[in-house]
Amino acid sequence: MICKRNFEIRACTESDVEAVLALWRHSSSPGSTDTAAAINARLARDDGLFLLASIEGTVIGSLIAGWDGWRGYFYRLVVDQAYRRRGIAAALVREGERRLSELGARRIYAAVLAYEEPAVEFWRAAGYELTSHVRPFAKDLSVGSR
Repeated sequence: MICKRNFEIRACTESDVEAVLALWRHSSSPGSTDTAAAINARLARDDGLFLLASIEGTVIGSLIAGWDGWRGYFYRLVVDQAYRRRGIAAALVREGERRLSELGARRIYAAVLAYEEPAVEFWRAAGYELTSHVRPFAKDLSVGSR
């Protein structure tokens, strides 16, 4: 648990799942994996890499870090709209970087929606570069094969 100003950064637990889903519904675009089952599966795999920011027990931010043994990845950086511009996202990213670095990550990719200009600017300010050599392809397996 890391305390920053009046918020803390900590690992997500099963008891946080409904609060995380509420945060995502309220403050970000919905995703096909926004389910309690998907979050619990993620926690079972890498519980220490799913980070939350909270104030007095209320979840106000999330960051999912991933590690495939080769590279690190960041997904679902979300901060409640009422708490933005207070350093919460930056603190989540720094803690994610620290944890991934301890696992051996030397490069981290962040999944960012290109049309979300404030998000693009955040990641640039955090030292991340837009790479032209990577083209993200996605397939949503929940909708069946095409």
